[in-house]
Amino acid sequence: MLRALALVLLAAAPAQGGRVLDVVTTSTDLKALVEAVGGERVHVESLAPALHEPHAVDVKPGQLARLKSAALLVRVGLDHEPWLARVRATVNDPRFAPGGAADLDVSRGIDLLQIETPRVTSDRGAHVHGFGNPHYWLDPANARPMTQTILDGLVRLAPDAREVFGRNRTEFLERLDERLKRWTDAMVPYRGARVVAFHDSWPYFARRFGLVVAATVEPVPGVPPTPASLAALTAGMKAGVRILIVEPSTSRAVADRVAASSRARVVIFVPSVGGDLEVRDYLTLFDVNVRRLAEALGGAR
Repeated sequence: MLRALALVLLAAAPAQGGRVLDVVTTSTDLKALVEAVGGERVHVESLAPALHEPHAVDVKPGQLARLKSAALLVRVGLDHEPWLARVRATVNDPRFAPGGAADLDVSRGIDLLQIETPRVTSDRGAHVHGFGNPHYWLDPANARPMTQTILDGLVRLAPDAREVFGRNRTEFLERLDERLKRWTDAMVPYRGARVVAFHDSWPYFARRFGLVVAATVEPVPGVPPTPASLAALTAGMKAGVRILIVEPSTSRAVADRVAASSRARVVIFVPSVGGDLEVRDYLTLFDVNVRRLAEALGGAR
């Protein structure tokens, strides 16, 4: 009986017998990647839900308490999280200040797109920043530098688990590379296809799979289209754009009006892990989006 109890306790213990690191992320995608690298040695929570208004998150008191006790804050960076400034001010812990001991910006090492694109960063409207489009996690190949940054951050806190974290990352990247070949092969027949996206979330996905984002419904990220801009958009789409990419939070009334006027097919893309029942982790995020797009492009021929 004692031997059986010992085996149960051993199975429940974290890998390497080390402490479990409490990690807070700013997105469910980062949560999934931290879990892929950290395995049993991390407990991860996301401040933002899978689906939310792109530039605003309502962080609850319980989440603030968890952040205060966290060992690490992992964030998208760039200008994707303007709401995080209020969170930092409330928590008032220098560890989580930009560049602080417990702050991890995963945008480091990413080949960024649109480094001078106007973006909404506050209630005052659009501003031009040289940061780049922040939706870089939507190129699955970017998981390689992202998980390297995560690995480095975790090892800094738990050097005893370097081997465990490295092995977890290697196994994840092997699965990623296998899927990436499958996704790329599925999209080969549609390389060069022109699409319109409602929100400017998809340039990294488009670059990876050979698509052309001809336009966005929002003239500036976060700014609703005007009747005049919609009329010009739908007129242009009739010249060869077959697909309108929308997200679950998109205004369907506007999207359906654009699709009806342009005769394009609406494809609902999931922007983050957990945004659809099928999207359980980082790899299934692309399983779902690639499948939906390939089916729509195949049917639009």
